[in-house]
Amino acid sequence: MKISLLAIGKKMPAWVETACKEYLKRLPRELGVHFVELPLATRAKNVSIEKCKQEESASLLAAVPPGSRVVALDVRGKSLSTEKLAEKLETWQMEGRDVCIFIGGPDGMSEACLQAADERWSLSAMTLPHPMVRVIMSEQLYRAWTILANHPYHK
Repeated sequence: MKISLLAIGKKMPAWVETACKEYLKRLPRELGVHFVELPLATRAKNVSIEKCKQEESASLLAAVPPGSRVVALDVRGKSLSTEKLAEKLETWQMEGRDVCIFIGGPDGMSEACLQAADERWSLSAMTLPHPMVRVIMSEQLYRAWTILANHPYHK
């Protein structure tokens, strides 16, 4: 099973790269979590936000391998505890299906993209900066794995 974090935006600050790499390198090889960075749509005065969302959403959907489970991170999504994430991770491992987690652009995702997702999750009712979302997801996937592995990190 592979977990792909499909993220809009390519140039992250060094601290984001460092933090994400730190958490992901701690995961076992068989979990296979990795980032796929997709380009941010060009924003200009004569380009609507909706058009940018459509373009970014199309690139997210095009990056999903056939048969993958899709999770969209969205402020209107369901809130999960780390323990519930661990349960989902365990279920995913049993199913053996690849998982793609969408991290949209600064304006979110199109409704079509959200509808294509099997699940929608909210990391917080607050608006989080996209670089921070990458770090949070990396850490939470690692923490969920530690729960399943009875590792003391979660304590």
